[in-house]
Amino acid sequence: MCLGVPGEIVELNADLPEFAEAEVNGVRRAVNIGLLEPGTLTLGDWVLIHLGFAMAKIDESDAKATLNFLR
Repeated sequence: MCLGVPGEIVELNADLPEFAEAEVNGVRRAVNIGLLEPGTLTLGDWVLIHLGFAMAKIDESDAKATLNFLR
């Protein structure tokens, strides 16, 4: 079974624009954002993360509902 988890973008990397820091349940990790349209993410955006890749930008309410379900 594959599982994508929501993460909030907390840092964008100017030196490596295909990477960002995302926070999932208080844990920060590097996430590859290269699959998303360049320039579409800002701090505070939510993404669906699977195997270290941001697969899609998602709505904050959907992200929080998914995190509550996973808890």
